[in-house]
Amino acid sequence: MAETQKNETATSPKKPAAKKKAPAKRKPTAKKTPYDLVIVESPAKAKTINKFLGSGYKVAASNGHVRDLPKSTLGVDLENDFEPKYIQIRGKKDVVNALKSGAAGATKIYLATDPDREGEAISWHIANMLGEDVGEVSRIEFNEITKKAVTAAITNPRKIDIDLVDAQQARRVLDRLVGYKLSPLLWKKVKTGLSAGRVQSVAVRIICDREAEIEAFVPEEFWTIAANLFDSSKNHEFEAKYFGKDGKKQKVENKQQSDEVLAGIKGKDFVIDAIKKGTKKKNSAPPFTTSYLQQAASSKLGFTARRTMLIAQQLYEGVEIKGSGAVGLVTYIRTDSTRVSEDALTEVRAHIEKEYGKEYLPEKPRYFKKSKKAQDAHEAIRPSYMEYTPESLKSTLTKDQYKLYKLIYSRFVASQMNPSQYETMSVTLDAGGYTFKASGSRQLFKGYTAAYMAADEQTKDNILPKLHEGEVCPLKSVIPKQNFTQPPSRYNEASLVRALEEKGIGRPSTYAPIISTIQDRRYIEKEGRNLKPTFLGGVVNDLMKANFADIVNVEFTAELENKLDDIENGGKEWKRLLAEFYGPFEKTLEDGYANIERVVLPIKESDVICEKCGKTMIYKDGRFGEFLACPGYPECKNTKPIIKYIDAPCPKCGKRIVEKKSNKRKKIFYGCEGYPDCDFVSWDMPIDEKCKECNSMMALRRRSNGKSYKKCSNPECVTNQRKKTEEKTDEE
Repeated sequence: MAETQKNETATSPKKPAAKKKAPAKRKPTAKKTPYDLVIVESPAKAKTINKFLGSGYKVAASNGHVRDLPKSTLGVDLENDFEPKYIQIRGKKDVVNALKSGAAGATKIYLATDPDREGEAISWHIANMLGEDVGEVSRIEFNEITKKAVTAAITNPRKIDIDLVDAQQARRVLDRLVGYKLSPLLWKKVKTGLSAGRVQSVAVRIICDREAEIEAFVPEEFWTIAANLFDSSKNHEFEAKYFGKDGKKQKVENKQQSDEVLAGIKGKDFVIDAIKKGTKKKNSAPPFTTSYLQQAASSKLGFTARRTMLIAQQLYEGVEIKGSGAVGLVTYIRTDSTRVSEDALTEVRAHIEKEYGKEYLPEKPRYFKKSKKAQDAHEAIRPSYMEYTPESLKSTLTKDQYKLYKLIYSRFVASQMNPSQYETMSVTLDAGGYTFKASGSRQLFKGYTAAYMAADEQTKDNILPKLHEGEVCPLKSVIPKQNFTQPPSRYNEASLVRALEEKGIGRPSTYAPIISTIQDRRYIEKEGRNLKPTFLGGVVNDLMKANFADIVNVEFTAELENKLDDIENGGKEWKRLLAEFYGPFEKTLEDGYANIERVVLPIKESDVICEKCGKTMIYKDGRFGEFLACPGYPECKNTKPIIKYIDAPCPKCGKRIVEKKSNKRKKIFYGCEGYPDCDFVSWDMPIDEKCKECNSMMALRRRSNGKSYKKCSNPECVTNQRKKTEEKTDEE
């Protein structure tokens, strides 16, 4: 059959040949352009770095960690030398697949995660996940995201530092052992849902100990005596304070002693016994470390530690600047060093001479003494480019970014400027054998204060009149004042960070998470800007002190930090540290289960009646804060949110106004209880007061420094416009 068909085809009449189309030009097979893959942690950083490296590179982001210990189990093999069991983090499947895809086609892979222990560990995890030889993979690091720094790092890769990785593994496993072994004991002995942390427990103790000091404080009485005097011409007034008798210092402890002084000087001339004039210089502070940035941002800007680090991370990773693309504006933000590169010193000195003049520039660059506890792994926090001044970026940056960048920039500039200079004058006066003293100062040269002034530095001159020895100064009035010594103040975020650093608790990258964690766990709460322990925090702290003394011991925790540093420096094997810690800890844990009695927490009743069963509802702590619950559980499972009403009527419908929290950022706002029928909302707290200009509702607006002021709710009101102008002036 096949043959027949073939013949038939051959003998059939030929059809006219179809016009042949010219063959289409074949596109040459596209060759894949070879590239090197650079892996960083954040997409923002990837975007900034990508523009430096060109077409021969691809930059991908891991979005932080890709592997970790599992959440559902301990994840540490106690029978096999504390071997951790790492798994891919849930939700990272797409990120991991993208990294694997990029790595498969890459000629070379560079791991460019953050330049610290945690960043080193992330690189190690990525290398393992990609199936790369950990001993051969190229690890690069840079302190600032600039073209010079990034290209220099690319040309000088190194191997992953296993000592750094092991130090981070030791910290992670230590924290997991404490948290996952101790938390169930707290559930059994105190309350379900509690958690314990190795470093966080020490922070809670520090705050609880301060609260105990405050409660135990007994005030002591003392008196001050101020004499308001004139110079001999009676043209200028000044104040002198009581110092003592016959030139010897004397403390006035009670009213009787105060009255004796007042009687002794009555009718006596105040004669100038001695005048001492001089000058003093004050040097600027070094550029910021992480802890000092958090402290300054708290005192000057009212930022929390978490907010400071979030904004600083944005400035470090890169901000979109018109005409320049993504630009990393500051150097690495987790550091305990005040060291600065020579290139940066050259740039800032040129800036000072240009902007302020030669008289503000020291002959030689300033170098700051290294702290004994500092690891000194990275430079101080400084601007990456001096040409990007805060003012030039004001329209580009967000409000918070601008404030923090200006703080970092001006502090760095000031750190390399000449000292400020002051003329000083101290005057000793005698009144019938009783000694009074007055002092004054006047700034002669601004020095570094032209660029940066700390929140606690003097801003006004205190000038004494022209006086001479032997001059009799007429007395205007004498003011005795009773005083009492004050208890130590509670910690705020800034002072707690300072305390943690001084005591060697944690490291630069951990201060903000520590403070956030102990508040999230409701062991600590804020009262204004101060931190105080909650009742629950006090109970847990007392239990920990009584039964797990080492865990909450400041010196023990600081020594553990030193041992982690030893691992990082190759001086200690990390699993040996875990064994030394876990043996005694396990024994203490066993004793705790056997001997600690269950703590009965008091029940806090509300004034709300359960509409389902008629019982008085009680306050309960939940994952998202306090709520009301029926004490008849499990028979009655009724719960209610706690509603906080504001003492002001809704300006739209007259109903009550309720304090609420936004879903994402948990930021407080105010809305009508009649929602959705009434749509009134306000970020400012309404008050029961009318504007004198337009009769609209008044509200309280809180500034970033914690202070608040009244403003009209009507945006068109002249009062509102005036406050906007004042607020803008304050920020500048």
